Amino acid sequence: MLCSSTDGQTRRICEQLRAQMQEAGDAVTLTMIEDARDASPAGFDMAVVGARIRYGRTDKRVVAWAERHAAQLNAMPSAFFSVNVVARKAGKDRADTNPYVQKFLRHAGWRPRMLEVFAGKLDYPRYDPLDRAIIRFIMWVTGGPTDPKTVVEFTDWARVRAFGKALCDAPRGRAGSSSYSDSGTISIAPQGHSETQTPQPLQ
Repeated sequence: MLCSSTDGQTRRICEQLRAQMQEAGDAVTLTMIEDARDASPAGFDMAVVGARIRYGRTDKRVVAWAERHAAQLNAMPSAFFSVNVVARKAGKDRADTNPYVQKFLRHAGWRPRMLEVFAGKLDYPRYDPLDRAIIRFIMWVTGGPTDPKTVVEFTDWARVRAFGKALCDAPRGRAGSSSYSDSGTISIAPQGHSETQTPQPLQ
């Protein structure tokens, strides 16, 4: 499991997924992207990648890693999820409609067999002054919270656990050995919120 997290929320989600998979009997190696220079999916039965969004962009190290290992990832069971505050909004809370997931897929050359997107966390007191100012502006533009004391978690943990169960239940082995849908992907159905979208900063 490869994780990119700036403020810790994506790591918390990865740790929840890892705990579920370990409880189901899987041996799971969790590697942070900053420690993944020599990490490879070779030798693993499944690859799971979780990536935060910062200022409208997936971590460029995750994109580069996925591009570098795309052939191997496409030949094995694999999953990708994005963590971004835009996913709190109805219509942006599905992997097939979330703009950051779709942009990642266009650039990475990897077609994960399981896709998901989770809303992140807004934690103004944690940010440095510049980040706080930028994020407040983005939230003002998008109709989100702007009080600099705001700490709000948008993550739906029931949905995270549902994705964890799907990972536990996913067949292992090389691509093509399972009975997934015609699209080759599974996306967990959301429990959406309403609002509309603009590039945003987190997680």
